[in-house]
Amino acid sequence: MEKLQDSSRKKNTLFEALYGLLDSKMGYTSFTALQDINFTVKKGEWFGVIGHNGSGKSTLLKVIANTIRPTKGKITVDGKITSFLELGIGFQSDLTAKENIKIYGAIMGLSDSEIDRRIYSILEFGGLTLFKDTKTKNFFSGTIVRLAFSTAVQIELEILLLDEVLAIGDLDFQRKCFEIFEGYREMDKTVVYISHDLSTVQRFCDRVLLLSHGEQIGIDEPREMIQLYQSIAFSTPSRCPL
Repeated sequence: MEKLQDSSRKKNTLFEALYGLLDSKMGYTSFTALQDINFTVKKGEWFGVIGHNGSGKSTLLKVIANTIRPTKGKITVDGKITSFLELGIGFQSDLTAKENIKIYGAIMGLSDSEIDRRIYSILEFGGLTLFKDTKTKNFFSGTIVRLAFSTAVQIELEILLLDEVLAIGDLDFQRKCFEIFEGYREMDKTVVYISHDLSTVQRFCDRVLLLSHGEQIGIDEPREMIQLYQSIAFSTPSRCPL
């Protein structure tokens, strides 16, 4: 799996393409974002993915969600995927919280009657009841993501991809998320979970994949992988920042 390196330049215009024929230094550099990743997630399993920033965690979830296609290799998914990766995309800043819930709920597959029936529980879950008629352009970015998450958890799901959801809320919101997570476990929902909060990884996950610089370091029960991650991070702080 390859992606463009941020510090390099890609030829985006005709001038750059023509000029690049004359100047070989002008171009872009690709690097491998994920390499030799091989694992299977069992039905009903909570599967954690941990690693330092830039290790490939979010890229991996986007590949599973089919929003990014790998340059080689194969992903096989048996079930309907629901992705909580870039929550809030599609929200209209000049619309109110209620109006955005209706649009976002429709995008997520809820019918008009389902949205109308659940809209106040969505607002309550997100702690935004008092701001139901406030335009979302007045919200902080974290509040918008919280509103999107509160809407998204209303849908029926089979496979859930979660990327740092708990980073968007206060303790009360996190408590509500934990209740949702416990419900998913009781219903044997399949979850792939990314988080830097290692305590929640250990609490909810059955197995954990450790990534480092796009490579698979190991897969094992949470305690073993967390300890390995911490030992790598503390022994090489410049390469594996927490």
